[in-house]
Amino acid sequence: MLKPNVRCIEYPMSHPEPSAPHSPVALVAVKIVHTIAWAFFAGCILAIPVASWRGNHAAAAWLTAIVFVEVAILVVNGWRCPLTSLAARFTHERHDNFDIYLPLWLAKHNKLIFGVLFCLGIAFAYFRWRAR
Repeated sequence: MLKPNVRCIEYPMSHPEPSAPHSPVALVAVKIVHTIAWAFFAGCILAIPVASWRGNHAAAAWLTAIVFVEVAILVVNGWRCPLTSLAARFTHERHDNFDIYLPLWLAKHNKLIFGVLFCLGIAFAYFRWRAR
């Protein structure tokens, strides 16, 4: 039997109960850092085919390696950014963009959109490299 104060439904295992749920400064700081990190990795993904198109295959390879490090971090954390769990400590909100300054539709479909772009960028870079 569950104890009355156990909050199984409200707080899944991936998000601990907020330790300071009314800490807007901390939440804003996490959201800013998360948005900057997202912009960096999104920029790397978009730059892969550009670098390859310009013949800079070494840059395309480095950009790919950088993004693979982020993918490894996501895989180790169950396909969830560690900053999402950090942001969850400061709010009860759980909509798709509670932890980042992105439009809701983009936050919801972020992995799909940028996953496809990443794969297409790698394929483009590979074929450009092979054709040289």
